[in-house]
Amino acid sequence: MAHEIPIKVRFSETDALGHISNISYFIYLEEARTDFFAELGFGHDINNWKIILASASCDFISQGHYNQRLMVRTEVSKIGNSSFQVVHEIKGQKSGELIAKGQASAVHFDFKTQKSEALPEANREHLEKHLIREASHYEN
Repeated sequence: MAHEIPIKVRFSETDALGHISNISYFIYLEEARTDFFAELGFGHDINNWKIILASASCDFISQGHYNQRLMVRTEVSKIGNSSFQVVHEIKGQKSGELIAKGQASAVHFDFKTQKSEALPEANREHLEKHLIREASHYEN
């Protein structure tokens, strides 16, 4: 099961060529990821936040433009002991054209001890509902 959010490209998110600026894609992915985490119950209380990013990447596939409506799809590609990986696709909402794809590795983290800690079973179960079971369409 995928998590999806709509995005409307604002003028300030474009560059001098009229394309979506590369940094804007990371903002879209962050918005999708934090919304996804909140839906899973990971992000309701900022004072008890337990997730940090170990890495994030984005591949730019085709051009996006001002005022375009996009859909950002998020799924889980891997679950480890204390970490998991989410994958994203950004597509044109009307055309379905793939604009960008990204991924992020997240770690369940204890800020007091400054160490990773095992994913709680309840969180693992929520993540498994979004786990890609078939061959990934996110691979290069």
